[in-house]
Amino acid sequence: MLGKGLTGLDFFVSKESLTSIEWILRAIVSFVFLLLVTKLMGQRSISHLRLLDFIIALTLGNIIAHPLSDERLGLKGSMITTIVLIVLYVTATWLSLKWPFFKRYLDPSPITLVKNGLIQFQNLSKARISIDFLFSELRKEKVEDIQKVSLAVWEPGGTISVFMDTQYQPLTPAVMKLATQPFTISRPIIVDGKIDMNLLQEIGKDLDWLKIKIAPIHKNIHDVILATVTENENVTVYSVPKEKSYN
Repeated sequence: MLGKGLTGLDFFVSKESLTSIEWILRAIVSFVFLLLVTKLMGQRSISHLRLLDFIIALTLGNIIAHPLSDERLGLKGSMITTIVLIVLYVTATWLSLKWPFFKRYLDPSPITLVKNGLIQFQNLSKARISIDFLFSELRKEKVEDIQKVSLAVWEPGGTISVFMDTQYQPLTPAVMKLATQPFTISRPIIVDGKIDMNLLQEIGKDLDWLKIKIAPIHKNIHDVILATVTENENVTVYSVPKEKSYN
């Protein structure tokens, strides 16, 4: 049996009892192992629980949980089973990209629930959701009158996408033909006195440039709680209780 006779690996195999240290080691190994397999599964598996994702998450949770609560079960079998399931998961995901029929089975087409303000009752039954649930989801989208909804569909991931009729959509600067400023996004470049060197290199600046930007409020970068930078190189230094922005 794996780990038999190997000092330090006794926690890995089944035993009549485990010491506190061995329980801790099992938890650490299982945690790291799950981090690795989740990374292998990809972002899709944790962003939306679709049919395949739900099955794999439910199964993996049970497989790993038992050795963490029962000393008579070793980690070896659970880890081997987990690896096999991950291989099957990745294979099924790849096949869904190649075979449209398989993709439709794993990720069925969206179901129309509301069309032109009218509830599609037959599709509610098909999606297995109630009218109360539909109205609850519409309220989350700030919809006070279902007749204003042009289209609402039940997505494979278990969410409802709502599209309002054009006459009830909010006015935008484009509709009003108003001039706007280019879109910019702020990203943290200093957090708790630590500089994001990758971001600094990405915007083509060096440490001296950053020191000059924060100098009016902080002489030492290590004293900065938070500083952000935009695409047009505007640096905002946050401090307590006020903030200052420098172009």
